[in-house]
Amino acid sequence: MRETKMTIDKAYKVSQVDPRIFGSFIEHLGRAVYGGIYQPGHPCADRDGFRQDVLELVRELHVPVVRYPGGNYVSNFFWEDSVGPVHERRPRLDLAWRSLEPNTFGLGEFVKWAEKAGSDVMMAVNLGTRGTKDACNLLEYCNHPSGTRYSDLRRKHGAEEPYHIKLWCLGNEMDGEWQLGHKNMQEYGRISEETAKAMKLMDPSIELVSCGSSFMGMPTFPQWEAATLDCNYDYVDYISLHQYYGNEAQDSADFLALSDDMEEFIHTVVSVCDFVKAKKRSKKRIHLSFDEWNVWYHSKDEEMDITKNHPWQVGPRLLEDHYNFEDALVVGLMLITLLKHADRVKIACLAQLVNVIAPIMTDAEGGVWRQTIFYPFLHASAYGRGAVIETILDTPLHETSGHGAVTDVVSVAVYQEEKEELTVFAVNRNLEEDQHMSMDLRSFEGYEILEKIELVSEDLKAENSLYEEKVAPVRDAAARMDGQIAEVVLKKASWNVIRFGKGK
Repeated sequence: MRETKMTIDKAYKVSQVDPRIFGSFIEHLGRAVYGGIYQPGHPCADRDGFRQDVLELVRELHVPVVRYPGGNYVSNFFWEDSVGPVHERRPRLDLAWRSLEPNTFGLGEFVKWAEKAGSDVMMAVNLGTRGTKDACNLLEYCNHPSGTRYSDLRRKHGAEEPYHIKLWCLGNEMDGEWQLGHKNMQEYGRISEETAKAMKLMDPSIELVSCGSSFMGMPTFPQWEAATLDCNYDYVDYISLHQYYGNEAQDSADFLALSDDMEEFIHTVVSVCDFVKAKKRSKKRIHLSFDEWNVWYHSKDEEMDITKNHPWQVGPRLLEDHYNFEDALVVGLMLITLLKHADRVKIACLAQLVNVIAPIMTDAEGGVWRQTIFYPFLHASAYGRGAVIETILDTPLHETSGHGAVTDVVSVAVYQEEKEELTVFAVNRNLEEDQHMSMDLRSFEGYEILEKIELVSEDLKAENSLYEEKVAPVRDAAARMDGQIAEVVLKKASWNVIRFGKGK
């Protein structure tokens, strides 16, 4: 058994975790809305058509913010089509996913759903095929109290009080040629600057997210960040990052090393933000919104077939990845990476929430189930709120095909001072050997192990389904405490949650 040592001292706080780091995403894509969160006539649907079995699992995850309505969908989103009496709304062709959008579920319905889910709304505006004027009209509709054209229109539609949406995305992936209304750096810099300026004049309380690169491998990364922030820096609060990972090569060891790339992505974007800050002699600090992240690769052939050969369906089965155990480990590694950078990553959205590359899956006629990736997210959301502690980790290395030598163990510690609780999240990404991990809790006198939770499987490709849950957390009773030293075993290829609390 290999040896890993960790030292944790509460004096070395990195940052408080912004709860919005446990956000998620609902796009008008596939069965995320129709057949996902919204299915009138289903036995579990309430009077609004919202599936209660889905809402129950969303509440279990304690998702504080949900991004809406896209995603690529937003770049041809005409918000006016999605409000008002449902019988007066007209269907529209969604060109992003070549689907038919019936508009029977729209902005007002989503705000109501988010309230039932206990989540705030993170709204995106269309800067692809529309622009500043329409973004301001939407903001007026959502947030202005009354007495204007669009605020009174909201009231006419039955919402007397403003929605008070605080977070707004200035478009989506505008650097991508696949995006309707794709912009170059200068074009997006200017339209985002003018739109942000106008929206902040209308409602100074809102926070704005500028579009960063669509992913780290874009040819214009990181020049895109530098050029666009050079325009809009004074008006925006965050810049977005998007990243998905997959194991197309079926190289599991290297797949589990991809979180190291995510780490480098964050470092680079932070460096660019601080370069622009220095260039502008600004006192303002731009933070990061990692508002799309997940594993995504299982369903891409089906997606291509449906969009090319079977277009213009309502709620087609797009991006329905069925996740396996190793996917859950990668999601856990990505969560750890986000938490380690809590000083700059303030918002993050697991993309997405239901059916579409999601932790929650539904059966059209039947029930709902938790995918393998549900559990790391659940644990992080439940126990990862507090202050991230800088730890000293001494762990062996193993070789990978694409990343060279990487650490066996990746971990982070979160301290909830008001509850007198400490949680260590750790992934042993060595596929061959267990780790004996000792943790020196030198500044946590009187603390004892509350529990150790682990996600393990002998089969990296094991999946959950409506009928069988092959991957689920279990409690490990072998963890022990000797004075201020905790001793645990991290099984090979495992997700681990070790919780400590102050003894009586």
